[in-house]
Amino acid sequence: MNLEYTSSELMAVAGARELSDGQVVAVGLGLPIVATFLAKLTHAPNMTILFELGVIDPEPISTGVGLADPRVWHRAKVLSSFVDILGAVLHKGRVDVGFLGGLEADQYGNINTTLIGDPRGKFRHMIGSGGANDIASSARKTILIMRHEARKLKQAVSFITSPGYVGGGDSRMRAGLLGGPSRVITDKAIFGFDPTTKQMTLLSIHPSTTREDVLANMGFAPIVPERVPFTEPPTAEQLRLIREQIDPQRTYLG
Repeated sequence: MNLEYTSSELMAVAGARELSDGQVVAVGLGLPIVATFLAKLTHAPNMTILFELGVIDPEPISTGVGLADPRVWHRAKVLSSFVDILGAVLHKGRVDVGFLGGLEADQYGNINTTLIGDPRGKFRHMIGSGGANDIASSARKTILIMRHEARKLKQAVSFITSPGYVGGGDSRMRAGLLGGPSRVITDKAIFGFDPTTKQMTLLSIHPSTTREDVLANMGFAPIVPERVPFTEPPTAEQLRLIREQIDPQRTYLG
């Protein structure tokens, strides 16, 4: 059966598939919220969801206008603080997955959400880190979800807000950082990272695009295996949950 779906819906479904039952997941704003709650409602009912401001395992009655909206905290098991989530949980190594968005990422999974530069040397300051640096530094692995454009997937980001594999190889380990990026999910493809060089590696291409389109819209050349499969499309039930229960107002799906 052929189902119609948007690129954002496919990104959310692909993100949900990367999460497992029983994991502790620190979730950032945007599509990570949709993906995480989709996993919770399907194959990962025993997953623990953390919001950096101190909320654990909520059952939102609305997508609200951000994570600080009390409608998103509905029936949370814990209402606490940044210190508890980032300190007592994250910094002690208890977070399995950090799920983040980003403005820019480079070939080693370093993320920029701080400032954007242009060839004339001018910079525009953005939202900054929040808890993203802590999550990327201390979670056992991280997942990044973002739009696929050459100006966003860059050879070198303008500013490293949240570290990936820093300069490649064992540089992250030498910096004393835990974990590292596991996946980068875009609206064109899914990437992993080479175990040795830590460079971004093409894992699958979304059905709506081609290998040529994926590579033409990147500011660096990822590792490309000889055979790259298509990303598995969403199921009818996944689309129903996203559209009717998780984000019916399309706050994050656009």
